[in-house]
Amino acid sequence: MTGSPAAPGPIRVLVTDDQELVRTGFCVILEAADGITVVAEAANGAQAVQAAADHKPDVVLMDVRMPEMDGIEATRLITGGDRGTGPKVVMLTTFDIDEYVYEALRAGATGFLLKDAPRHDLIAAVRTAAAGNALLAPSVTMRLIDAFARKPAHTLPAPSRLASLTAREHDILLLLARGLTNAEVAAELVISEATVKSHVGNLLAKLDLRDRVQAVILAYETGIVRPGTPEPLE
Repeated sequence: MTGSPAAPGPIRVLVTDDQELVRTGFCVILEAADGITVVAEAANGAQAVQAAADHKPDVVLMDVRMPEMDGIEATRLITGGDRGTGPKVVMLTTFDIDEYVYEALRAGATGFLLKDAPRHDLIAAVRTAAAGNALLAPSVTMRLIDAFARKPAHTLPAPSRLASLTAREHDILLLLARGLTNAEVAAELVISEATVKSHVGNLLAKLDLRDRVQAVILAYETGIVRPGTPEPLE
């Protein structure tokens, strides 16, 4: 008689922040959540890299500014710049570090979490990252747009890279870049969520991108999303 498949283990989390009280607060919240366990803590990037190697977490909560090694370099070392393998890194950020958003995504971060986010957002962020989904909330997305607005035009890739996209794929890329989920894109365009997923997969393949985070970065780099463009519908 065949036994039932083993239940999946808890999501293993590494919490990294140079402020002990912040680390403790995150750990207490996560340990109280179903299906999540904190396997290690780190006070700087170097410790995080070592802890990630030792404990093999599923998700790393990573502060950006830390002594000895900052969160961006630690993320780069942990992920190898690739969100497709290894731990998912969620950057812990505040509104005064806009300039780090782009570099963190380039380093392989899955997304961002504001340090003052409510506990349910923290738990949801860990679960979302562990499932392999990007965390690009509209509030962070707009900060990323603003960062690109300050870049000289000659440093950005030509929009011609997007020429292979169909009109529908182009529309979907615009909506992704503004922070909409697949369900919200489906509602905006009056199509099914399955159709959205198909289009997203197609545009990622055409543009040789790993995930929707890279797609959003490219949308900003090519200038098809700019500050002052209309916000997505609520």
